[in-house]
Amino acid sequence: MSTATSSPEASAAGRTLPLTEGSLPQRILRGAITPGGAVFILLAVLFIAVVWVNPSFGEPPQLIRFIGRTAPIAIAAMGQYYVIVSGEFDLSMGAVIATQVVIAGNYIGEDEGRVLPAIALMLVIGVLVGVVNGLGTTILRVPSFIVTLGTMLALGGLVKYLTGGAATGNPVDTFREIGRGGVQDVPVLDVLPYSVIILVVVTVGSFWLMRSPFGRTLIATGDNPDAAGLAGAKVWWVKTRAFILSALSATIAGILLVGYAGVHPSVGAGYEFQAITAVVLGGVVLGGGRGWVLSAAAGAFALELLFSFLNFQEVESTWRNTVQGVIIILAVAASARAWSLGRRPPSRSTPAAPAPSPTTARPGTETGEN
Repeated sequence: MSTATSSPEASAAGRTLPLTEGSLPQRILRGAITPGGAVFILLAVLFIAVVWVNPSFGEPPQLIRFIGRTAPIAIAAMGQYYVIVSGEFDLSMGAVIATQVVIAGNYIGEDEGRVLPAIALMLVIGVLVGVVNGLGTTILRVPSFIVTLGTMLALGGLVKYLTGGAATGNPVDTFREIGRGGVQDVPVLDVLPYSVIILVVVTVGSFWLMRSPFGRTLIATGDNPDAAGLAGAKVWWVKTRAFILSALSATIAGILLVGYAGVHPSVGAGYEFQAITAVVLGGVVLGGGRGWVLSAAAGAFALELLFSFLNFQEVESTWRNTVQGVIIILAVAASARAWSLGRRPPSRSTPAAPAPSPTTARPGTETGEN
């Protein structure tokens, strides 16, 4: 993200302070007018609109259930964020979710003793998928769009082979409670879903990770991979880790979705596009180098609030994909323009010193002077 000096000369030239300088109200205001901050304003507006058409939605028990239902897509959006901010795409998230759901349904069955081994197996598979996507993109130099598209088709074919395209397997309730259960008898909330707790843990971890050296290197790599490489960053490993984090996020989303949607090969279908929509709605620039991970999560909640509003207005669900497509186009255009405006040099700058008047050199001299 571009920076500007805070000297009086810079202020007089019309430059703005960085987001990390100034008083707290100034920092909040500057953050709110960025693409990443504007999504939180949109989130508040949509929440007010939904409560206006359905007042019961604002009651704590209803609201916490909505957060629990939205947790899988918010976690997937944060995973997609790592890849997009590094300058790549991950189209395999939905297929990863479907694969993990089928593994859970068929491996665990009614054996509670297999719950923990199954979770470990799912995480290992997530890491392997991320490694394949990352190395295919960085070492083989195949565009990430093609690599992850191939992964999506390969995993989709595997899922259809294993299931025949129908629901198979039914994991024990102990496993499904991870997605649909919660802590009972919580004051005000009644029930605190486990999915909300997992979402909070993932969010805090993501926030910490993006403030770590890895997070700064990831953004620098997305902004200018050549410069990041010259600065000493292992670009191939940075981007591969981004793909691993994306696949692990899809795995966690799949674990939660088993509790909500059960075991079916169609679970997770279209999740990659929902995650991308949430990320760009959160002001993250396609192409990398610009955006906040918390804004990506906020984009997921804003998207789900919008769909809830349309549902309460009795708009047919068939318009859902149309709305997502429009959001992607408008959000990408708006965020790219806003970030580019923020990176432009000030309109008023210190005039350059006048160039010396040319003189005609004389024989035997370099400057033409005696």
